[in-house]
Amino acid sequence: MGVFVYLPLVLPLTALPIARLAEQHLHPRRAARLLTTVAVILATCSLVCLGLLVVVGTAQLPGNPLPDGWSDDEVREAVPHDAFAGKASIVALVVVAAACGYTVHRHYRFRARAHRALAGLRGDGDVAVLPDGVPYAYALPGSPGRVMVSTAMLASLEPAEHRALFAHERAHLAGRHHRLLLATRLAGCVNPLLWPLLAALVYSTERWADEEAARVTGDRRLTARAVGKAALVARPAPGGPAFASFAAAGPVPRRVAALLGPVPPDRGWPPALTPAGAAAFVAAAGTTVSALSALNAAVALFLVLEAATPL
Repeated sequence: MGVFVYLPLVLPLTALPIARLAEQHLHPRRAARLLTTVAVILATCSLVCLGLLVVVGTAQLPGNPLPDGWSDDEVREAVPHDAFAGKASIVALVVVAAACGYTVHRHYRFRARAHRALAGLRGDGDVAVLPDGVPYAYALPGSPGRVMVSTAMLASLEPAEHRALFAHERAHLAGRHHRLLLATRLAGCVNPLLWPLLAALVYSTERWADEEAARVTGDRRLTARAVGKAALVARPAPGGPAFASFAAAGPVPRRVAALLGPVPPDRGWPPALTPAGAAAFVAAAGTTVSALSALNAAVALFLVLEAATPL
């Protein structure tokens, strides 16, 4: 197994260049899906290798329930510096589990609280207007999903801009952006080196929704004006930062500038000798090496443990 067990833990260092190239040179929809896929694969590989180190570390603890053969010298030599890494990985896995559990808990806690606030509230179809002096608007996932907007936000925009606002939030619901964001947030909990992908994904999902709003309204300038005005007056949604994954606005000046420009090309796999192609290549290479390293480490440890376990 050797040092291969550590590669998936450090390969997410490629996340930063992937994030920058993808958000700048890929269509927002393709960038969002690419970033989420890369984050989930790299996080899974990191978790697998962390689990392998936990097995070796647990085998060294007194009173462990594992077979005695698993603590033999052959097993200990399967992972370099196992005396430290094996035991430290136990603590790391506990921290990862706690962070993921907390993230999922606060995610669904706010959703439940927001849906309870809708009880008895009349809305126009999938739009729920809340009588509130705090300006905000966000997409609330569920069955069905709803667009939550305060009266203060509607008062801050012109009637023609309301359509762009609603189309933007509906695009979040249709694209299941909350799932992409939650998956990437959990990936960051598994391996902190993946956090740059979350910031890039927030921007990409917002740009994705912006482009859908511009397509629905047929007016990119109107959509850009609505995005800019809404961002200037918006305040955090009630309930604190727990709902930031739904309500985050992203870098607004860049979004407005992109809307004032041409429609981004929605092509397939980009040419290799372009920045977009470089982003896709780095992402594919990094995830492939990470997956192969995790597989190599898993197979090697399995063979060692199988040989060390008495029949």
